[in-house]
Formats: sequence, structure tokens, C-alpha cells
Amino acid sequence: MVYKRIFTIVLDSVGAGQAPDAAQFGDQGADTLGHIGEFYQGKLALPNLARLGLSNLHGAPIEGVPVAKPAIGAFGRMTEVSAGKDSMDGHWEMMGLPVTRPLSTFPKGFPASIITKLEEFSGRHVIVNRPYSGTEVIHDYGEQQMQTGDLIVYTSGDSVLQIAAHEEVIPVRELYRICEYARTLVNGPEYTVGRIIARPYVGPDKDHFTRTANRRDFSLAPTGDTDLDALKDAGFDVIGIGKINDIFSGQGITRGFHNESNMDGMDHVDAVMQEDFTGFCFTNLVDFDAMYGHRRNPEGFGQALMDFDTRLGTVLDNLRDDDLLMITADHGNDPCFKGTDHTRESVPLLVYSPSMKQPNLDLGVLPTYADMGATVLANFKVAPVGTGTSFLAQVTNEG
Repeated sequence: MVYKRIFTIVLDSVGAGQAPDAAQFGDQGADTLGHIGEFYQGKLALPNLARLGLSNLHGAPIEGVPVAKPAIGAFGRMTEVSAGKDSMDGHWEMMGLPVTRPLSTFPKGFPASIITKLEEFSGRHVIVNRPYSGTEVIHDYGEQQMQTGDLIVYTSGDSVLQIAAHEEVIPVRELYRICEYARTLVNGPEYTVGRIIARPYVGPDKDHFTRTANRRDFSLAPTGDTDLDALKDAGFDVIGIGKINDIFSGQGITRGFHNESNMDGMDHVDAVMQEDFTGFCFTNLVDFDAMYGHRRNPEGFGQALMDFDTRLGTVLDNLRDDDLLMITADHGNDPCFKGTDHTRESVPLLVYSPSMKQPNLDLGVLPTYADMGATVLANFKVAPVGTGTSFLAQVTNEG
């Protein structure tokens, strides 16, 4: 193998400009990174991402993020081929399993057959049952939920069924149990939903409700083998940080860590970097998406990027010569765009190792996220299990 350890960090929802098929999703003009740069009017300080080539890969330089001359690693963009623009679609595709058939969505709410079964199982009434912003739904219905013990059930433009409840009214374990049951109702064939999401919140009233880190995703089990399965079966360590374990339903993971926040996730990354292991560490940092993208908060989104960039400096300092770092995203969620849903965008790809032989390498626009996972497999000499073409040879001359 070329690298003993590969670290991939997914900046959840940090898109790099509209995808070629953005019009099919109504997302023409979406550009998460570009619009955040414009919002900050030149004050978006991302020195570590900049030297990796973040502005080099973007269609036009991101305001406040200088083009690296030269970049210290390789840079490019990846295009999604999966049918949706959800985290599950993006992460599965990265690991060689694109979602080729659209999953079920519910623009008018969930059918009575699902709601009735949820009510019978939980012994609780369901309220809302329509697309809604996650923060707005607890503001508008949280006090009613506290008084009645009802379940707030809602969805979005993605294939998700979300259940919100106050932690002091419905304990987190009970909410998880209800979500686990909901998972069994939408595994196909009539309805196939990508994720059931438990959304606990706390606070005394609608003006002070906050969602907690006890969120948990109950994802559809992968419909086939992924690159993670191949790595695990070949005897390599596969470490999941953040919601990686949830997205893959634990399949192909040898060890997982739950994140309380982006910074907690980076604490886990720092800790794992001190370990002697052979394999793949796959990290998701969800605050960009959950805290700022869906809430259409460009100021918070930009600050989260700057906070990550500071922590990235430590990661770069701690990389060994036989380590490889890849930074990417799973979709867009432009905080300056219409609505509150994800946006169909290409995603950044930054690749770096202290021993890289070809810095300032432009990888161009890759046709699928799966090229990243194929590169991981190629490094560890593991036979491909899905789609994707390795770019290991381009960044090492040894592929």
C-alpha cells in the first residue's frame, strides 16, 4: 500500500456550485461556498483550506479565499450521480454504491397507513405531518407537544421521516424506540425512505427551544456491499466518526464515535490520529448542514467553516508521511438560497499527504463521488466492489 492511514472528512453540505443537473432539482444558481464568500465580503478567513486549493477548484475564486499558487496538494470537484441530494445518497455513492432509484418523498405528508401504525405502536397522537423546517416546527408546535405528549412528525424535500419530541416529555430512549419501529414501516416495497431521524429538543418555551446532540439517524440499510464492507472484510480498520455509523447502519464499520458537534468530531479526529492503525477513518461534520444550512444562516455557516479551518491546521501538522487526507462534502445546502432544503451541487475534493509527489495537481471534475472510495480501495489493494475509478495514480505516481 502507498498510505497506511487514510482520513476523509466530509464537511456536510459544503457544496461548490450548482451541479450539471441542478435544474432537475430546482437548484439553478445554488453555490454554498461562493455565496458564503460573498456574504462575508472578503472576510471569510480559511487559510488552511486555501493552501489546499479550495479557491482553485471553485469555478471562480471564493471571495476572501485566495487562489493557492501553488496549492500544497491536489484539488478538484466531484459530481453526484445518485438520484437524490441527501446525506445517505452522497455517502453511499462515495463508498461505491450510488442510489440509482429515487427514494420516496412526501410533499403532502405521510399516508394514513404509516401514521396510524405509528400512533398505535407509540400510544401517542401524531401532529403536523407535512414538510416543515426543523427549527420552525418546534417553535410552532413544541409547546403543544409538551402539553399533550404528541409526536411531531414532519419531512422535507428529501426522503426523510423526522420525529421531534421534548426530552422531558418523551425520553430519548423512547423516541429512539419509536423511530426504530418507524424504520420497519418504510423499507419498501411500497414506501422506501432513506432516513428516519429522531429530533429531540429541550427548553421551557417556543422562544427558547433548542435541538440537542441526541439526534440520531436510522438509515435504510445499504442495498449492497460498499467499499467499507470490502475494507473491513480484508482486515483493515474502518473508523466512523459522526453520523457515518448511522448512515451505513453500522455495516462495514469496525469502530464508531458519535459527535456532539463539529468541534467534538474534530476532537475524535485528533485522538484517532494519535493511534497506530491501518485503514480508513471516515468523518462527517454535520453542524454546517443542521445548524446553518437548513436554517439559512450564512453568518453561522461561515463562522463554522473558519472554526473548522483552525482545527484543520492541527490535522495538517499531525499527518505522517504515510497518511493521506481527503476533504469533501456530500451535497450542498446554500444558506443564501431559497427554501430550507439541500441544494444539488458539485462538491469540493481536496487531497493531501506530506509525501505527495505532485502538489498543485488539478484533478478536474470527477464524474462520480465513487471515485473517492475507489481510490481508498486501490491504496489498500482491495478489489473494487462497486462503481468509481481510482485517482491514486495521479496523486502518487504509484497507483
